Amino acid sequence: MKRIGLFLATNFAILIVASITLNLLGVGSYLDESGTGLNLQALLIFCAVFGFSGALVSLFMSKWIAKRSAGVQIITEPKTPEERWLVETVRDLSQKAGIGMPEVGIFPAQQSNAFATGASRNNALVAVSAGLMHRFDRSEVRAVLGHEIGHVANGDMITLTLIQGVINTFVMFFARIIGHTVDRVILKNERGHGIGYYVATIASEIVLAFLANMIVAWFSRKREFKADIAGATLADRASMISALRRLQEESNAHVPNQMPDTMRAFGISSGFVQGFAKYFATHPPLEQRIAALQTS
Repeated sequence: MKRIGLFLATNFAILIVASITLNLLGVGSYLDESGTGLNLQALLIFCAVFGFSGALVSLFMSKWIAKRSAGVQIITEPKTPEERWLVETVRDLSQKAGIGMPEVGIFPAQQSNAFATGASRNNALVAVSAGLMHRFDRSEVRAVLGHEIGHVANGDMITLTLIQGVINTFVMFFARIIGHTVDRVILKNERGHGIGYYVATIASEIVLAFLANMIVAWFSRKREFKADIAGATLADRASMISALRRLQEESNAHVPNQMPDTMRAFGISSGFVQGFAKYFATHPPLEQRIAALQTS
């Protein structure tokens, strides 16, 4: 029920932002004045507004969504030595990385994981799972935190948002061109758009989005290597490698990934992936990440 509410809230915000933006730009329709052809400029503006609105709204709501979907308990005043150490470690690593102090929290998952999200380098959230805090030693936790701080310092959330906005724009743009072509050439609809346009557009969006997700996933995998280097630099290489090996043990044991779907791309590990699914994986195999650190 919580996930449905978050989904509806996000999409409602996207519709409001996109509608206001389109009205300000004076874009009401992407058909030309005769109603027979496409106004490609208006269509591109329409798709860009909706494509980037979705990505940007998700970015600005990311902390709010993360707290509620993952059940993150924000540490405002540390109550235990472990919480005090966690906050102080994040503060120390943030100062080394040259970013503002993020919010710090723990989420109730027994799987070892952590994530960072937020709209900017100085407005971020770093959270670790209860399982990671219980099973990893402090040097390994520090390395994991360095990895997540690295994501924030590298601006990965913003870059991923821009890439997603571009992908969304062109998926919508080309899907509507395909739908319009089917409606005119195959179904011979002369004015406006018939049901064929909407069916072809939806089908095209599904296929194009499926293929485009490989591009987003490829970038996501690349940023993990950079964040691992950040973890090794801010903490130390041996601890970062040790933490990745711990994660690999859980992955090989097929421990279920307890991260919400909306947050999996931001975790330090996305779980066990094989076969064709690896092209859509947000994280490279842990053995590759370990080998990259050992040889860098």
